[in-house]
Order: sequence, then C-alpha cells, then structure tokens
Amino acid sequence: MPLIRKAPLFILSALLMLTALPACSTRTTGVELRMAAMSGMPEEVKNAPVSVQQAYQFATANPDLMQHIPCYCGCGDIGHTSNYSCYVSEVDAQGKVTFDDHALGCSICVAITQDVMRMSRDGKNPGEVRAAIDATYSKYGTSNIP
Repeated sequence: MPLIRKAPLFILSALLMLTALPACSTRTTGVELRMAAMSGMPEEVKNAPVSVQQAYQFATANPDLMQHIPCYCGCGDIGHTSNYSCYVSEVDAQGKVTFDDHALGCSICVAITQDVMRMSRDGKNPGEVRAAIDATYSKYGTSNIP
C-alpha cells in the first residue's frame, strides 16, 4: 500500500518536470537587440521579406558592431568594407542615412546579419561573433574587411 500513496506524488513530480522542460529549451539570455525603426527604411526594404527588413533594421542600428563584421559575398569588389556597408552607404553629419540596396538581393549578406543577430541575442561578445562568422562564411570568398 505505501507504493500506491507515493504514486500520486511521483506523477505530480514528473508532470512538473515535464512542464519545465520546454521553458528551458527555448530560454535565451534575454539580450534585446537594438533595431532601427521600419518607418525610416526605404520602400524597397519595407516591401522586402521580413528577414531582409530585420537585417536592415539591425545593421542600421548597430554600426559599432556591424562595421567589424566582414561580408563574404564578393562585395569588396564594389567598395564595401564590412557587412554594415551592404546596408548603409553613408551617414551624414546630421545623422541622415543613405541606404545601400545591395543586401536586398544578396542572401549571404542577410544570412551573415541574421547570424550576428542570433549570436548577439544569445549573449556572444563581438570577438566570438566575428570568429563564428569567419569560420562559417570564409568558404564563400574573401573577407571584404581590408
């Protein structure tokens, strides 16, 4: 009989553990990403797929990080010097952004930025992010960071 009395406690414990597992598997460090407002984006970006929109928003809002992340799509040949320059060609003295349309049609640029976003959200530091990008994308070409 003692086993029967312990069974409900065991079942309750097992159920509690099972309900906690999904929360553990989807947890992140809670780092919130800086994103530029979509209202300031060009119409082409507003009409692009969500992943491209997010990449433009993130790159625009995080120049301090993105200027140190290379791109491996071959865009160094058109003068790009980082993944940031795939999205932003200039910021004037008043802070007005001139966007580059290159990333609208380049899946490698967007994939790199999406990976940077994911790793940043996961709490990786800039050095870890850069090392992972180099390791993952160097097979596609040479870095555009001089």
